[in-house]
Amino acid sequence: MKVWIPHRSGHALLGELPPGVTVEVVEDPARLPSVPDGVRFWVPPFLAGPDAGALLAELPDLEVVQLLSAGADAWVGRMPEGVTLCDARGVHDSATAEWVVAAVLSQLRGFGPLARAQGRREWAYDEVAPTDELAGKRVLIVGAGSIGAAVQARLAPFEVTFTLVARTARPAEGVHGVDELPGLLPEADVVVLLVPLTERTRGLVDEKFLAAMADGALLVNAARGPVARTSALVAELTTGRLRAALDVTDPEPLPADHPLWGLPNVLLTPHVAGSVRGLLPRAYRLVGEQLRRFAAGEPLVNRVVDGY
Repeated sequence: MKVWIPHRSGHALLGELPPGVTVEVVEDPARLPSVPDGVRFWVPPFLAGPDAGALLAELPDLEVVQLLSAGADAWVGRMPEGVTLCDARGVHDSATAEWVVAAVLSQLRGFGPLARAQGRREWAYDEVAPTDELAGKRVLIVGAGSIGAAVQARLAPFEVTFTLVARTARPAEGVHGVDELPGLLPEADVVVLLVPLTERTRGLVDEKFLAAMADGALLVNAARGPVARTSALVAELTTGRLRAALDVTDPEPLPADHPLWGLPNVLLTPHVAGSVRGLLPRAYRLVGEQLRRFAAGEPLVNRVVDGY
């Protein structure tokens, strides 16, 4: 069985592989290591661009596409017949949760204006203090999956209360359905977006969603840019009524002249929540486990069904 992976360092991270597995590295799709015939298991690059999917048509024996990302939106609906798509659910939980905590604290404690004041060599106590605080806040997590659980675990020591929302309600677990958002948003101080991008979640954060949020609330998007309607974000955030921390935007990269850059109540980072040094060891550990399952004829984990 021939396997293609995108990182040279990944080979050593896969662990022991079954006999007959040949691993080749595809760092540049324009320079393939061998003929595509016989490739049954393919790992595309992390945050692969639209061109990466073009290889799908060139792999006649492909059976599995294993992503290194938790989101599969760029690949859903593109799989040839008979090809299984798997995401990297679980790999990015800790890193993304860390980013959420850092972003929330940075916004509430005024680190943005303080960093700008540092650049001006100004002691900005009177400008910023007293700051807001996380203790006592009501946190609404929209996306009660594994990353949502990781965020909840890391925020719990900060003396906050939680409301969890998923695609469908899970009353036994205290999880609300997404259809309940209109009644939940006014009661939240911090709204964290962690949903996958699907046709149901595209544009979820629109004018009505933002209008329902409480004055001074903080919107945190660690999901995908198109989950929020950019025009609605700009219009609402320009008023200064809400705050936002955005690791993802629509479009990406955000053009230099985009109005979101200049808003003092917005923290922007360039889709870096999952890009940490521990990513590849965790990701290739999953890839190795999947390869061993596949070679043994066992069911694969993290299969993407209906966009999830």
